[in-house]
Amino acid sequence: MIVDCAVYRDGRRSEGPEDLSDALEEARAAGGFVWIGLYEPSAHEFDLVTREFALHPLAVEDALKAHQRPKLEVYDDSLFMVLKPVWYEPESDRVSAGEVMVFVGDCFVVTVRHGEGSPLAAVRHRLEDDPEMLATGPTSVLYAISDTTVDHYLDVATELQTDLEELEAEVFQPERGGTRHTASRIYNFKRQVLEFRRATVPLVVPLTRLGATGPIGIGVPFVHDKARPFFRDVNDHLARVNESVEGLDRLVSDILAAHLAQMSVRQNDDMRKISAWAAMAAVPTMIAGIYGMNFDHMPELHWLWSYPAVILLMAGLEVLLYQTFKRRGWL
Repeated sequence: MIVDCAVYRDGRRSEGPEDLSDALEEARAAGGFVWIGLYEPSAHEFDLVTREFALHPLAVEDALKAHQRPKLEVYDDSLFMVLKPVWYEPESDRVSAGEVMVFVGDCFVVTVRHGEGSPLAAVRHRLEDDPEMLATGPTSVLYAISDTTVDHYLDVATELQTDLEELEAEVFQPERGGTRHTASRIYNFKRQVLEFRRATVPLVVPLTRLGATGPIGIGVPFVHDKARPFFRDVNDHLARVNESVEGLDRLVSDILAAHLAQMSVRQNDDMRKISAWAAMAAVPTMIAGIYGMNFDHMPELHWLWSYPAVILLMAGLEVLLYQTFKRRGWL
């Protein structure tokens, strides 16, 4: 479905005609551009846009099917970029991702949005409040979407850092060192970091191409020269995000290894305690077993004080074993 359609002249908005062909002609005649926003369009709904703006069929297929990785494709009549906005769900401690596809031509921008967490209305309002930026043409829309997406990455990275600190406190608490559910929480956190990386890491190359002025960026059309420094600034922010994500990934792996090591140490401690108690139980069992044998001729069998003497012997040996194990840290 078409969410919004407007023509922009000299950085100012004017409502576009309902007919897309008329809107495009009006934008070209006025030296401006038309911006059409769509949300999860069907093939039939997108067919009209494809014909009017001569979009490349491969890019159209990607825009309809979604589930693409961030990328930048250059075609004869348009530029096609895929971004994956992410958002954090505090109720479930999950990272979810949507997709935004942007078609940029000489006098048009077509945005296709998939997912609930990537609204572009705020981006449109932000641009409309900055006519100077909007006057640079369709590139300003691509920059604003990229900048907003990366800014949200920074927010999600902050939320994940908070979750990681909670996991660290749980694993390294002196009393228990985590519970039996801690390992599953760590693994789930690692999956969230992986989902985050799938959105941030592949975006480096497209932003580098958009912001470059040398051989890398010279082949990217439809990008205003004044916008290239802004894309480089977005790329710098993305570099900070990727450094943070790499740090989170390393730390969560270290935390998982530390948790497993602590579990192994606790199991060893438990086995030592069980072994110590078993050794203490073996002494009276051995003595009772010897004197429980049905022999007539045994030392001190008929002695009056044999029973209390054996009891005292067993008690003394138990105390001696207990002190020995306690001194060695087994109990």
